[in-house]
Amino acid sequence: QVQLVESEGGLVQAGGSLRLSCAASGRTFSRYLMGWFRQAPGKEREFVGAASWTGTSYADSVKGRFSIDRDYAKSTVYLQMNSLKPEDTAVYYCAASSRQSLTTYQATGVGDYDYWGQGTQVTVSS
Repeated sequence: QVQLVESEGGLVQAGGSLRLSCAASGRTFSRYLMGWFRQAPGKEREFVGAASWTGTSYADSVKGRFSIDRDYAKSTVYLQMNSLKPEDTAVYYCAASSRQSLTTYQATGVGDYDYWGQGTQVTVSS
């Protein structure tokens, strides 16, 4: 069992930056592929990015603006968001996948993940 606790999101102006964190407790953090998703009102939850020992991958909509880092000593994964746009407004979720056969490029679906954080609101004003 893994518990994921996300930091608070916030309100930021377009063009600004925000960093989210997700602290994991429970089983060994390094065993899990960690992902970030987001869900805007009226839309389905969508993949943002993922990180594992082998590297990271990102959705095209955030590539070049968002980055994911893992601090294995702190069992924490971060989502750094730069050049934010109003369309980035959503509830952001971190997630953990125990499916060791998946790469970060494969683990892009909600069903690929076993554990989820509580979600945190990010609002980007224009």
